[in-house]
Amino acid sequence: MARALDVLGDRWTLLVIRELLLGPKRFKDLLAILPAMGTNRLSERLAMLVESNVVQPTTLPAPAAAPAYELTELGEQLRKPVIALGLWGLRLPVDERIDPSSARAELIALCLAGSSDPASSAGFQALYEFHVGAEVFHVPVRDGKVLVRSGPSAESADVKIQCDMETFMALALRQITPARALREGRATLLQGSRQAFTQVFKVLEYRP
Repeated sequence: MARALDVLGDRWTLLVIRELLLGPKRFKDLLAILPAMGTNRLSERLAMLVESNVVQPTTLPAPAAAPAYELTELGEQLRKPVIALGLWGLRLPVDERIDPSSARAELIALCLAGSSDPASSAGFQALYEFHVGAEVFHVPVRDGKVLVRSGPSAESADVKIQCDMETFMALALRQITPARALREGRATLLQGSRQAFTQVFKVLEYRP
């Protein structure tokens, strides 16, 4: 545990790993998401994580074809512990220093995917793309494995849905059904069927 904390104990380190759980990121993308971290600290943390075989340099696919960072196989093993920390943090007293408007739909989806029951998507394959306010992310579901990735999908999605953050939160917390969100105009189906849209929130189910 002491050795693990040597690598992961700094607050910023876990936040960098959290972002890489959403897929490869360029240095400038990480800095844009974590601006308070600063260029020097981000460079130091990435170098340390690369040296510890948690993160590795990579190149984004065309058309970006830009240098980036991604988790190694060892780093990917942090998915469950990091998501568990996030879910555990929900039980802590409210911290007034945290701005609720800083919430991101893709991070909420990341936690939902991490707590998803593999049986709910066993034998099921689909690709969902969400447009939540200015955010775009996609959710590939592959026979019990559910991931969340930043940005639009490179492949054609089975379902594309557009909504605001308030509606996405309501859907995630089961305060509104997908059918009702569509009926009331709170969500718009850009591609795919209503039935397929309903299915995604059976997979992305919060399990405390």
